[in-house]
Amino acid sequence: MDPMQNPFSPGAGSPPPELAGRDPILEQARLTLGRVKQGRPERSFLLVGLRGVGKTVLLNKIREMAEAAGYRAVLIEAHEGKPLAALLLPSLRQLMIALDRMANISQKAKRGLRVLKSFFNGLKLRYHDIEIGLDIDPEEGTADSGSLEADLSEVFVALGEAAADRGAAVALIIDEMQYLSEEELGALIMAMHQVSQRQLPIVLVGAGLPQLVALSGRSKSYAERLFQFPEVGALPPADAAAAVQEPVLAQGVHFSDAALEELIRQTRGYPYFLQEWGYQAWNLAPHSPIGVEVIRAATDASIRRLDANFFRVRFDRLTPREKDYLRALAELGDTAKRSGEIAERLGVRVQSVAPVRNSLIKKGMIYSPAHGDTAFTVPLFADFMKRTMPVERLPQLPRP
Repeated sequence: MDPMQNPFSPGAGSPPPELAGRDPILEQARLTLGRVKQGRPERSFLLVGLRGVGKTVLLNKIREMAEAAGYRAVLIEAHEGKPLAALLLPSLRQLMIALDRMANISQKAKRGLRVLKSFFNGLKLRYHDIEIGLDIDPEEGTADSGSLEADLSEVFVALGEAAADRGAAVALIIDEMQYLSEEELGALIMAMHQVSQRQLPIVLVGAGLPQLVALSGRSKSYAERLFQFPEVGALPPADAAAAVQEPVLAQGVHFSDAALEELIRQTRGYPYFLQEWGYQAWNLAPHSPIGVEVIRAATDASIRRLDANFFRVRFDRLTPREKDYLRALAELGDTAKRSGEIAERLGVRVQSVAPVRNSLIKKGMIYSPAHGDTAFTVPLFADFMKRTMPVERLPQLPRP
């Protein structure tokens, strides 16, 4: 069929043609945004899930919802090795200036800008390469200690007070939060705690890999009372079918029942893979209905493209020891395994590979669903490791 009319859009954060199965999360977002804007208490929320489940898509949708509800919304993405302060400063500046430029003079908004300048001056002592264009005198003695935990709370409170004074509300949306350090995550949680206690109109919506729940709890013990942690997972069969069937029905095309069953079996209901298989199937199908033979051909095409891109970019970031560790985990299956099982498969002691495991967690390749357990954060990655590193090339891995 005509590739120009292909409705599917596999890509990082690309909105799918049919956002199926996420209504409960979006309804919770609508409720949270509405209550906070009315000055009513409501917990912010952090979405957690594996790679490819659509967390970024949901964050973008929630940003649209916030803006439609009258929020000032900003979305940032955390990075490995880039401090939270450097990520936040441009967005905080944007928000403060927007509040200051609203219709009437507001001393709260002016103060917010001064506090932000103080925050920047304090951070310059710690991070010498951050910059911010803000031609205003700082609020001396406020948010300028250089301590992220103490200063960020004062900045958030000043922002919330400025927003409340303007009759506005603010949505801070942060993706890839698992890359934040424990200190940074703790500072962010503490700042939102201060905002919540004063019932100021700021909502924090974040997303990250499953380890974000444990990281939040370690950073601040009250995090579970301050945030909701909705889990974003694979779609159940009915929603997975809708995610691929509805877009093609809109163009007078449909998948056969057998094709849908095979497509869902191969993708396991993961949204990114549903888009990839749907994309390939559309391009390969000569006509409607799209049959099971097309899905089998789409599986081969999808795996080749995933191996060359989605999986490969993650694999290439690994050290040789990290690759060996993941290959051992893959050999044991794609479900969570005990750390001792992986070490035994490698023929080493658990303690000797603990640094490798910790490094892989920091890189977002694996996580610990329970103490001592290890699982991939990337669905279908175990199969990729087996294809890429045949066991014959790994003498340190005993054969089953």
